[in-house]
Amino acid sequence: MTLRSVTLIGWLGLGSWLVAGCGTPSAPPASTSPDAASMADSDGIPVFELDQNWPKRPFPNQWVFGNVAGMAMDANDHLWVIHRPLSVTLSNDYAALDPPAGECCRPFPAIIEFDPSGEVVQAWGGPDPAAPESKRTAEGYDWPREHGLFVDHDGNVWTGGAEPGAATVTKLTGDGQLIFQKGAFGQSAGNADTENFGSPAGIYVDADANEVYVADGYENNRVIVLDADTGAFKRMWGAYGNEPLDGDEEYDPDAPPSQQLRLPVHCVELSRDGLVYVCDRAGNRIQVFRKDGTFVQEGIVAPRTLGFGAAFDIAFSADPDQRFLYLGDGANKKVWILRRDTLAILDSFGTGGQYAGQFAIVHALETDSQGNLYVGETVGGDRVQKFTFMGVR
Repeated sequence: MTLRSVTLIGWLGLGSWLVAGCGTPSAPPASTSPDAASMADSDGIPVFELDQNWPKRPFPNQWVFGNVAGMAMDANDHLWVIHRPLSVTLSNDYAALDPPAGECCRPFPAIIEFDPSGEVVQAWGGPDPAAPESKRTAEGYDWPREHGLFVDHDGNVWTGGAEPGAATVTKLTGDGQLIFQKGAFGQSAGNADTENFGSPAGIYVDADANEVYVADGYENNRVIVLDADTGAFKRMWGAYGNEPLDGDEEYDPDAPPSQQLRLPVHCVELSRDGLVYVCDRAGNRIQVFRKDGTFVQEGIVAPRTLGFGAAFDIAFSADPDQRFLYLGDGANKKVWILRRDTLAILDSFGTGGQYAGQFAIVHALETDSQGNLYVGETVGGDRVQKFTFMGVR
């Protein structure tokens, strides 16, 4: 497979540049996707400019990010980020030691809210400071290794977790007060269990139906749907709408696509027209369903990606029809641009590296109402970058 590189269209001033993909993308199967070049000619390709001044720095309290484990955009274009405070390395944690070993730094609390300008609004949450490895909070409910975040239509915050034994989905108020937690650490009984989860990685709340969709996840192979007020089980499914089964199949890029979702099932998102998009991360694919679990289509991206896979997270463009779908590819360190209706690959941007505009492991994506794209990075990156939407070329 030939990976495309970032093209520098031109310097636009200190600390910003324009990015758009170039070259020939990895083509999805011809049976499911039209020719990418024709799609690009008819619809154009979104173009983004890196904003090096977002978020605003320095952060309060000498705070620093650990691994970014999820992001969510609320109705006010405030970006919420969940990261892993315990992943902050010792050399970045001196100010948090007792006694302090230096002037800088200390981890952010686990959940951070940013306003549109990039200022920190609030930060809260995380394991019990007195026993941070306990998987509990000071208030007594489970706080597993952070993964997945959603802010619903009422301003409530939902999160999951990813580590052996993580079995909870948690609903909190916007300032961190527990509403309810479904599941209990270490109690998952596999894909047939409707009360516990298997390291749930992604969450989406459907305001119209008052239902919460969970990509479940690192130990299970399913999408599971709950009542958003009570957490009561409603329905679930696996790949192609099949019954989800325990276990994981070895990935073979030369074999037909698996009839089960690979581990981890890493994201779930709903489009405005009521379709459910699911990231089969290690299967290098997106599967699309109706809300009842009926399979609609799939798109395969970078099919020869082995290891931890290419399909990490998705976000939609901000136009009324959500014409474009953005896919974060952690293994190949880029963002793919697809046509949402056909899942045809149009383009990509990104290259690996530590510098502004480059990526470590792309782990989370979000767009705001203006079409700006936010990219959260986990191991090796530990940051959020904003790419301003500049239009379609």
